[in-house]
Amino acid sequence: MSVIDWLTDPANWSGPDGIPSQMGYHLLYTGIALVIAAAIAVPLGVLVGYTGKGERLVAGSANALRALPTLGLLILLFLLISPVVPGQLVYVIPTIVVLVLLAVPPILTGTYTGIQSADPDAVGAARGMGYTKLQILWHVQLPCALPLLLSGIRSSTLQVVSTATVAAYLGLQGLGRYIIDGRAQADFFQMAGGAILVAALAFALEIAFTLLGTLIVSPGLRRTSRRRRTAAPTTVTGAIPRPA
Repeated sequence: MSVIDWLTDPANWSGPDGIPSQMGYHLLYTGIALVIAAAIAVPLGVLVGYTGKGERLVAGSANALRALPTLGLLILLFLLISPVVPGQLVYVIPTIVVLVLLAVPPILTGTYTGIQSADPDAVGAARGMGYTKLQILWHVQLPCALPLLLSGIRSSTLQVVSTATVAAYLGLQGLGRYIIDGRAQADFFQMAGGAILVAALAFALEIAFTLLGTLIVSPGLRRTSRRRRTAAPTTVTGAIPRPA
């Protein structure tokens, strides 16, 4: 047997333990974690970007969350809540918490950075037209922040999809099941197949976010965002002209 044989085996594509079912569980964990993370990170990012307060604290906290060891934190949370949480929730809650902590930093950073980097000319024009601060936030800054906000959500999605395999360590379903079970059974083709499926799912979501960005982000904002990413710093040299 080879990895191709494992991936094309009809037996692996049917039943409750088949690839479609496990991919559904994997997407379910990912979706729940992203919804919770967005509900936390987007309002907090809007507040930080709007007020300009707490940016250093939020940035430092986001970097600290990125440094957390995912598997160690998963086991720690399981040990802490297992005496008080009954049933399957004792496995689900640690998994979702770990994935949420992983998903929050990119969304949070993309939100407040996008608001702070809104075009000053557009903000000034809106202020000159008599817009209130909240109207400027809603009608100018948030639309301008949309490319970076989507970029943060896309980054979080890819990280969560690749990390959701840890759910299998606590006995939950998902694509990580193939990696954990394959290792236990010394079935390296199954392990490789599971890894390929996770990579393929991440690639498909990357394409989906790219298409979503072309649909909901205006072309002008896409061009501006692209110029900001590709622009290189320049140094102007030369003599300063003397006044006539």
